[in-house]
Amino acid sequence: MDGLFLFLFRLLSHQCIVLGGFIILAWSLLFVAKIVFHPLRDIPGPLWARFSRVWYLRTVNKGHFEKRNIALHRAHGANTAFSIILKPVFAAYAYFISVGPIVRIAPGQYSLDDAGAVRIIYSPSSSFIKAPWYSASSNPNPESHDLFTDRDSRRHSANRRKVASLYSMTRLVQMESCVTECTALLMERLTRFCVSGEPFNLQRWMQYYAFDVIGLITVNKRFGFLDNATDQNSLIASLHYYLVYAANVGIYAEWHPIIARIMAFLPASGIKHLQSFTAQQISEGKKNFLKTQKPQSSSESFLQTLIRLNTQNPDKFSLADIFTTCITNIGAGSDTTSISLTAILYNLLKHPNVYQKLHEEIKQADNQGKLSSPAISFRESQSLPYFQACVKEGLRLHPATGLPLSRVVPKGGATLCGRFFPQGEIVGVNAWVIHRNKSIYGMDADFYRPERWIESPERSSEMERNFLARGRQFGAGARTCIGKNISLMEIGKLIPELIRRFDFELVDEGVPLDTQNVWFVKQTNIQCRVRLRGKGKNPSNDRGC
Repeated sequence: MDGLFLFLFRLLSHQCIVLGGFIILAWSLLFVAKIVFHPLRDIPGPLWARFSRVWYLRTVNKGHFEKRNIALHRAHGANTAFSIILKPVFAAYAYFISVGPIVRIAPGQYSLDDAGAVRIIYSPSSSFIKAPWYSASSNPNPESHDLFTDRDSRRHSANRRKVASLYSMTRLVQMESCVTECTALLMERLTRFCVSGEPFNLQRWMQYYAFDVIGLITVNKRFGFLDNATDQNSLIASLHYYLVYAANVGIYAEWHPIIARIMAFLPASGIKHLQSFTAQQISEGKKNFLKTQKPQSSSESFLQTLIRLNTQNPDKFSLADIFTTCITNIGAGSDTTSISLTAILYNLLKHPNVYQKLHEEIKQADNQGKLSSPAISFRESQSLPYFQACVKEGLRLHPATGLPLSRVVPKGGATLCGRFFPQGEIVGVNAWVIHRNKSIYGMDADFYRPERWIESPERSSEMERNFLARGRQFGAGARTCIGKNISLMEIGKLIPELIRRFDFELVDEGVPLDTQNVWFVKQTNIQCRVRLRGKGKNPSNDRGC
């Protein structure tokens, strides 16, 4: 009997091994066939990107994907000498040579570098929805939807309409005093650096500033970054942790619900900490609102307006809407703005001739009485053409977002860059790539030159159409970040004021810029010193503080 059982066991084991081997073989053949006969099989890219998302994950995890993305497009451009030589010589290799500005970064996922693709994918009427990557930035609760990660276009539009008026420039100008207050406090802190001669990290202080501004605008109080010169409540650290998670887990977004549930049992960090902090701010704000019952004002904080909307019509504007709006501001209101402010200032410091030219424009406008004192208004900053060119050029060379703005090809497919993409494929344009497209921005697109924006109205219009660094840079077209006007107001008020009052210098001009790309490309090593104008090595007749 034992021998019979042993015989049957061996027979079944042998059959299972054969069956397993057959399944593996069949899957392998189907996998290879899918690659060989795929209509986009000739699109080039890293070898392993054909077979797995691991290449994309590893490259993103290293923190410099924007640089690799640019290099891929330049290595696999349709008109490179490499392609022209190899196509007629090696027919087999030519099978995998690109016929357009497209590179593969994962199976079924492509990075594009083309002006026409920008207009098709990101137009306000586009039917390209956000790719699954964005899901990892969201609350895994299927009932929770925010404006950044919601992939349902109709629901997104409906929720956006609820709060759009709060983010209009007309409304935000009424809250300009929030930016003015934080600008004055930053000036005080920089004046202390003038006296001490101590170097400081430029991006860190720009983030302190941006965080306190968004605190005043959202919940009517500074969070204390500028006052204490430290990361308050570990908010910056939590934001960074959240961004690292979102950038990496988003590549395997289907795992996000499972990973999020596991992380829920861990100590509060990342998005969990930000949610807890936001809930606390809302709770305190509601108590103050009910206690004071102030009449409605155009300059009241977001939270005060949101509570008022909920009180008047809780069915139309729910408590969840209050929370979503506040955490969107708090979570997205500092990193992108601080990166943008730092990019503008850093490029000015690296190009003294541009810095001096901008200072002359501000000085002239000041002498003509076109700029207010002690604080330049946002509206006044819009009348400084060279300043606006410096802003655009700084953001062109260093947009805050460093991964492709990925979208799903809609039903019926789409033709992009002269190629037909079947429905379901994922395509996207990286701002770092398109902003260095020489057919759009000129043969000197790799170099900083603000004049390109004011040389020709026709050329400027073409560059604007492909300029993805808009405000807080959370998207383009219908998905442009709703909070972009907050960022634009901070940039417009702060940068001219800094140039008017201070002289900045890099501690070591020879040190290359170091960055870390975790969806946002944050500068990490810009050390500066600052002097009051008219003080120090290069005295002038400029006005001081």
